[in-house]
Amino acid sequence: MKRTLFSMVLLIVSGFATAQSLPDFTKLVQAQGAAVVNVSTSQSVKNSPQQSPVPEDDPFFDFFRRFGPPQGPREYESRSLGSGFIISADGYVLTNSHVVAAADDITVKLNDKREFKARLIGFDKRTDVAIIKIEASNLPHVTIGDPGELMVGEWVLAIGSPFGFENTVTAGIVSAIGRSLPQENYVPFIQTDVAINPGNSGGPLFNMKGEVVGINAQIYSRTGGFMGLSFAIPIDVAMDIADQLRTAGRVRRGRIGVVIQEVTKELAESFGLPNAQGALVNSVEKGGPADKAGIETSDVILKFDGKEVESSRDLPRIVGQTKPGSRVIVEVWRKGKPKDIAIIVGEITDEPAVSRGEPDQPTQSRNTIAKLGLTVSSLSADERRELNIKGGVRVEQVEGPAARAGIRRGDVVLALNNHDVKSIGQFKELMAEYGKARSVALLVRRGQGAIYVPIRLDGN
Repeated sequence: MKRTLFSMVLLIVSGFATAQSLPDFTKLVQAQGAAVVNVSTSQSVKNSPQQSPVPEDDPFFDFFRRFGPPQGPREYESRSLGSGFIISADGYVLTNSHVVAAADDITVKLNDKREFKARLIGFDKRTDVAIIKIEASNLPHVTIGDPGELMVGEWVLAIGSPFGFENTVTAGIVSAIGRSLPQENYVPFIQTDVAINPGNSGGPLFNMKGEVVGINAQIYSRTGGFMGLSFAIPIDVAMDIADQLRTAGRVRRGRIGVVIQEVTKELAESFGLPNAQGALVNSVEKGGPADKAGIETSDVILKFDGKEVESSRDLPRIVGQTKPGSRVIVEVWRKGKPKDIAIIVGEITDEPAVSRGEPDQPTQSRNTIAKLGLTVSSLSADERRELNIKGGVRVEQVEGPAARAGIRRGDVVLALNNHDVKSIGQFKELMAEYGKARSVALLVRRGQGAIYVPIRLDGN
């Protein structure tokens, strides 16, 4: 009986193991590996001049000048390695911008050991995408997939040259999609746990169909090596950039001229939003596309051109991918209800124009907003002109709810929820209207920036 029971358990475990067996990547690698290349670069670098270890009036100065180490600038050659993959039979190769952007010479080595000098077609630092060209024909090339079909948990595979070890294959799963990273506003990264190390940059990320769904671009690490967090640029984003670089020589991106911040639970409550979503506008560039369209400070952007804005981090990417000159509909949350606004999308330039407005004259006074714990004073005309604002009041003393929320002495309060603060009297009237509210949000100017600060009111 015991033996029969043991046999049954063994059979069940064996069947489960067979059903849950790991995938076989061999056919995928055999079919696609030839389209993956090694990218090596060289760059001439000048170091800064070295100073003599002794002063000029020292008796040994001439000795060190003649027989010591060179004192002037020296030039040396810097080399680096990366990966890439062929996207067309006539020799176009995708890789990362940081692999090739500063290179003087680029060499592409194929899987069959052939080497070619490559020409840099173009690169885009904002997305870290570059396209290069080798003079060859009938080359093996990858199949482009749809990253929109990726699902968290599915298997993916990378091929590259970590630390110069060519055609290294690593595999893992998709950990997250649409991931935003600090200072990376234009790429919805694919996060994986595929082992990626220096030298993998620019290599392809394949799905199980053998299609490229991303470019392996960076890792999160506290040691400099792989720690289980890898990030790839979705291939649809990369191909759009590559097409623009090939046809126009540059990348055009949309802009609307707003400064935004995340909508927290407290801010959503203050503005009457049912959920903490969207991008809260805390500043509008005067004369910019948003200003001309009628978008206002305190608007929460919920949709842009029909695309949901779940987080403030989504908006720069969605706007950036919109063709400049396009007319789109923006859905905003304003004063407790949604509103559609038509806007003509502008174009990002290196030096956006900044215009200065003519401020109104404030009333000179000083008073306390007890419910917030704020003592505020009026701003002079010169102060408003210097800050380029039309209203606002300055925080002189802070305690209670405002202090706990992070308001500081010297901050300038520009708005309360959806309403501009124009004077101390009007500020007090606004607070009286929100007497039974659980929280309010103050738009605060601090230095050169502005941010909405949610304040939980005492006793509510």
